[in-house]
Amino acid sequence: MRKKLFSSNIYPSEITSRTLFDSRRRWLQGSVASLSALAMPEKIVHSREDSKFPAPIDANKSKFSSDEEQTSYADVTRYNNFYEFGTGKEDPFEQAYRLKTEGWRIQVIGDVMRPKTFDMDDILRLAPVEERIYRLRCVEAWSMVIPWVGFPLAKLLNAVQPTGNARFVEFISLYDIEQMPGQKSPVLRWPYTEGLRIDEAMNPLTLLTLGLYGEILPNQNGAPVRIVVPWKYGFKSAKSIVTIRLTEKQPASSWNLANPNEYGFYSNVNPNVSHPRWSQRRERRIGEFLKRDTLMFNGYSEWVADLYRDLDLNKYF
Repeated sequence: MRKKLFSSNIYPSEITSRTLFDSRRRWLQGSVASLSALAMPEKIVHSREDSKFPAPIDANKSKFSSDEEQTSYADVTRYNNFYEFGTGKEDPFEQAYRLKTEGWRIQVIGDVMRPKTFDMDDILRLAPVEERIYRLRCVEAWSMVIPWVGFPLAKLLNAVQPTGNARFVEFISLYDIEQMPGQKSPVLRWPYTEGLRIDEAMNPLTLLTLGLYGEILPNQNGAPVRIVVPWKYGFKSAKSIVTIRLTEKQPASSWNLANPNEYGFYSNVNPNVSHPRWSQRRERRIGEFLKRDTLMFNGYSEWVADLYRDLDLNKYF
């Protein structure tokens, strides 16, 4: 596919307050794993083509890594599904400059002992440097390999002390049609909502994500904070989150509401369950012409298969 060249290039420092930008950059630069790439050996310096990127940083390889080549920064940031800014793959890159992330807060409520509203500094304090980690393989707009920066969502959930009634976790994204013009379209029910079972949310692979490639999250990738659930299809990884609610009942999710026959609540990457309109046995990684076999749970079976040992994944797709 021929990609359009853009005359504008919006950088995080141009859309985020300097104080918050510097604070979050220091957090990312303090992470020993923030820049590791799948194809790289341990303790290697990662370089960036764009001179506006921060200086290279040493990085350690995560136990969840493989030896795959990472997707280019340009594709990761310019080819997105983020319907709040439009349904075209390049719409988020062109429209997300509207999003204001200064003073962002996330309320964590519901079946918890200590409900709390977190600002970004609160979130950054949740994990010490050695626990700030990355995840690298995911399904976003296409299959991609992305060096995410963040830490397990479990850190946040443990801070609010879930009650025994908390069986599910709901994520609610920002609703603001002035900042997110795509929300004027009825293509989905707004605000965007997603959900996980509590054991899925507490799994160490479920990442509370604040950056990629050693930078704070670009707006089009879900700034300032999003979820990454790498063994599920990309729409399960809610972006620009403002509310996390723990609940006894399974929450609604936007794509499941829009078309329950095509988008189930679980939405695990599963080559054995076809989408009604296409097979999911093979996938095409962005930047590649040929398809490859789709891996069960996106290659993360070792860490997540036990979550579903008693579940019929053909029925609960």
